[in-house]
Amino acid sequence: MGFNEKVHAFIAARFYVRLTEAFGERGRKAFVHGTQYYAEQRGRRMAQRAIRDGYELNYETYLQYGEWVNTEEIINEGCANRSEIKEYSPDYTIHIHQCPWYTQFKEMGLSDAGHEYCKHLDNSICRGFNPYITYLVPQTLHKSEYCIHCIKDAGVQEGKKYAKKPEYLKPFEYHCAHSYWSYTEVTEAIFGAEGRKITQGVLEDFEKEYGKEMADKLMEYKDTNFNCAD
Repeated sequence: MGFNEKVHAFIAARFYVRLTEAFGERGRKAFVHGTQYYAEQRGRRMAQRAIRDGYELNYETYLQYGEWVNTEEIINEGCANRSEIKEYSPDYTIHIHQCPWYTQFKEMGLSDAGHEYCKHLDNSICRGFNPYITYLVPQTLHKSEYCIHCIKDAGVQEGKKYAKKPEYLKPFEYHCAHSYWSYTEVTEAIFGAEGRKITQGVLEDFEKEYGKEMADKLMEYKDTNFNCAD
């Protein structure tokens, strides 16, 4: 196994477990803050590239500047993202019926962690991209039959395809490292020395699950500035 969507979900899941076990409700709030921090950085990178290319920071542009697509490994496993568009106007509404992040959280028996992650992730990416776009996630697969994502007054053209720009896609090694170091930064900022025990524990969890070589890859990104587009 290489880096993929489920590996990415594993990192968030283990931070949730260790934070809530150690700090209870404070740990849950730290996890939410870490998720938002991580996601907003992604959105800001997307915005930087879009501005550089001369595009407006609207939702149509947002759809084209996402940094990932489903990996072949996840497609072959049969748990790639599957969604349907329920409404184009005035609000763009999507129902998501399948997702590898949901699958990973479910396999780990961590529906509460998945719910906290998914209800704060995409709206925070969009907030980082443009805080004036209203992106709502009123329900997730972890607690309901499907996720609902609703973007208010999105201006999406019905039937138009919005392919992501391949030159801006990032490998899941990068995304996994970004996740680990974002949660690490937040956890240690909030909880200090106790937080460092958490971050080291998550790294140990990761190495036990995926091996030293993949854990070492995460460490190689320690000094990466995830706020800035390349």
